[in-house]
Amino acid sequence: MIATLRGEISQIEENALIVEVGGVGLRVFVPAPVRANATAGEMLFLFTHLVVREDALTIYGFESQADRDLFHILLGVDGVGPKVALSVLSTLTLDTIQRAIFGGEEELLGKVPGVGKKTAQKMALHLKDKLQPLDTLARVAAFADYDSEVLAALTSLGYSVVEAQAAIQAIPKDAPKEVEERLRVALQHVQ
Repeated sequence: MIATLRGEISQIEENALIVEVGGVGLRVFVPAPVRANATAGEMLFLFTHLVVREDALTIYGFESQADRDLFHILLGVDGVGPKVALSVLSTLTLDTIQRAIFGGEEELLGKVPGVGKKTAQKMALHLKDKLQPLDTLARVAAFADYDSEVLAALTSLGYSVVEAQAAIQAIPKDAPKEVEERLRVALQHVQ
């Protein structure tokens, strides 16, 4: 099993990176945020998961061991294969997934491309037993209802969940708690 790899990014594709390792170019499928931050010619270290099928060997790569572990857990959900699991990690952060599961916001899982309502429910049930809430309740309280409303407003305006989360996380801690004001500040960070 290939657990990690380190190499130079030789090419960036639509949903993968070609990483040069020891003179061999490996196609590694990575989540969208990893791809977005990648630059051809730079060195990269990834935690990997190898999927072996009759007709293909496919490598999936992640920036952190926690992301790789979550990918592996997602593969245990009935109806979730590598492409859907990668889509989840491309769309939602681990914090958002924990908030969706332990904060009762399962509808966030349904916003992932390729995940319908039934699959989102299966994922929530499966992940509830596998993930630790850690300090999720504190994070949910910090995220609060007003930021949930800001997230809903941004996604209804056409921004992806990832873009909306990044904008919300960019809101200063001392920003007003009114939804309209927080939305205005968040919009400055997505444009």
